[in-house]
Amino acid sequence: MVRSRIRNTKVTIPRMLLSVIIIVAGAFLLFGAYLYFRQDRMVFCPTTELADTPSSLGLSFEEVYVDVAGGEKVHAWYLPAGSTGTETSDPTQTAGAAKTVLFCHGNGGNISHRLETAEFITGLGVNILLFDYRGYGRSDGSPSESKVYADAEACYRWLLSEKGVLPQDIVVFGRSLGGAVAIELAGRVNCGALVVESSFTSARDMARLIFPYFPVRYLLRYEFDSIRKIPSVGCPILVTHSVEDDIIPFAMGRRLFDSARKPKRFVPFYGRHNERDYLCDPSYVEAVRDIVTGQFPAGDEA
Repeated sequence: MVRSRIRNTKVTIPRMLLSVIIIVAGAFLLFGAYLYFRQDRMVFCPTTELADTPSSLGLSFEEVYVDVAGGEKVHAWYLPAGSTGTETSDPTQTAGAAKTVLFCHGNGGNISHRLETAEFITGLGVNILLFDYRGYGRSDGSPSESKVYADAEACYRWLLSEKGVLPQDIVVFGRSLGGAVAIELAGRVNCGALVVESSFTSARDMARLIFPYFPVRYLLRYEFDSIRKIPSVGCPILVTHSVEDDIIPFAMGRRLFDSARKPKRFVPFYGRHNERDYLCDPSYVEAVRDIVTGQFPAGDEA
């Protein structure tokens, strides 16, 4: 009887282990499938309803629809320099009046959530074009990596053709996911400068950070490989990142800066990823004013 129980136990344990392995493998595969097929919603988090318009802040603006591929259009707002109505005798602001920022926003919301930035930029005496990627706000279609790149380039071409802006007077500014879009664009077209704010090195690096024990490299459908692309950008570059960023590590901003060509400048600030208190930080304001008005100090490297 005792021998029979021992024999049964020996048979039962391998079966239990096999069952556990099957359950774990099944859960692993299910999560992998979920991660693969839900990537679009993880990467892009658009909202279609506009929370506000520039007029609510007393900003003058032009409503714009830019043609992109397949007969689709992306929605944008063009705000002229000084649209806040403030007067200044600052010569850097006057000199920068012909400059235009092409702003590439992050993966969530839409342009109506970037009005604080628009007010800040126009207050420096610089024009700004805020645009929504396809699937965001009033833009047609749905987003993808190739589409957000194409949307940014279409808006760049619009500035050249419709506003007569010279390439050297366009500053490509990207925040968070928009940093990857801005780096891609600045590496392919002529522009006056590039600003990369609170952005990541690559989609793979972010995926490894979020899922450290999962083989995400076999499942990723997006690259956003900024760390590989930024060395090809030839214009002056400003990289800014918060030491306290709670979503994209500060170290990623430093790595992007280290990989960039000169002239370049790195400016740290404080606050969480989606906080904007740093718009009043003197060192940040000075650095952004310098680069968007074309006063970027040659060889100023931090």
